[in-house]
Amino acid sequence: MNMADIAGNGLVLVGCGKMGSAMLEGWLQQGLNPQMVWVTDPNPSDWLKSTGVRINAALDGTPSIVLIAVKPQMMGAALPAMANLGGGKTLFLSVAAGTSLKTYETLLGAETPIVRAMPNTPAAVGRGITAIIGNGCTNATDLDRAEALLSAVGQVVRLENEGQMDAVTAVSGSGPAYVFHLIETLAAGGVAQGLSEDLAMQLAQATVAGAGALAEQSEDSPSQLRVNVTSPNGTTQAALEVLMDEENGFPALLPRAVGAATKRSKELSRG
Repeated sequence: MNMADIAGNGLVLVGCGKMGSAMLEGWLQQGLNPQMVWVTDPNPSDWLKSTGVRINAALDGTPSIVLIAVKPQMMGAALPAMANLGGGKTLFLSVAAGTSLKTYETLLGAETPIVRAMPNTPAAVGRGITAIIGNGCTNATDLDRAEALLSAVGQVVRLENEGQMDAVTAVSGSGPAYVFHLIETLAAGGVAQGLSEDLAMQLAQATVAGAGALAEQSEDSPSQLRVNVTSPNGTTQAALEVLMDEENGFPALLPRAVGAATKRSKELSRG
C-alpha cells in the first residue's frame, strides 16, 4: 500500500505539533504528495510552511482520512469543525491520549469509522511504537491504512480490545520517562564513583541506547542477554544482586510503577 493509496481523496492533519510534524515528515519522505494534505493548526511552524501542504485551507471535497493530533484539552476547539465528516466514509485516526472511542462516536456519530492510537515520544526520531484499536465501524482496510500511516514513525501493534490501552499507556506511552530516569540515575552512580558528569552521562546514554537496540535485534531474550553479560561472582552479578532484589529491586519497583500509571490512566480516561 503506497502513500497515494493510503491518502486516497486527501488527508487532514488536525494539529501539527511535535507528534504531528514527525508523522507528516515521515509521510512526505515516503512520497506523499503535499497537495493531498490539509493541515489545521493555529500556529503553523516555519517548517510546516515550507512543506507545500495546504495550511488552514478550505477542504476540496471529502477527505479519506482525518488524523487528530491535538492535545486532549484542545479537542473541544478542534473537533467540531470536522464533525460534518462523521458518519460517512472518512476514517478518523486519533493519537490524542486518554480519549475513548465512545467519546469520538458521541462527537462524530456512531457510524463513523474511528481508530484510536497510542504512540510514544521516540516517534520524534522514527523509533516509536504505537498501539491501535478500531471501533465497530472499522474494517481491515481501515486498520491497514492506520498502521501504514503510523509506521512512518516506528513500529505498530494492534490491540485485542480498548481496555488494554491503559496498560499500553503505562508501559510504552509513559515508559520513555522511566528509561530517561534510569539514564539520570545510572549517570549519577558513575559520578558518585569518581567520573565527571559529562563522561558519566555519555556512558549512561550510549549504554541504554545500545542495550535497547541489542535487545530488539538479538534472537536471544532479554533474560538470556542478561545472563550472557553476567560472569559468576563478577561485577555485573554484584550489581544485579541489588537490582534484582525481590523486595527492593526492579522486580518489585517496576510492576508497582506500571500499575500506578495504569490506574492513573483509567482515572484520566475520557468516556
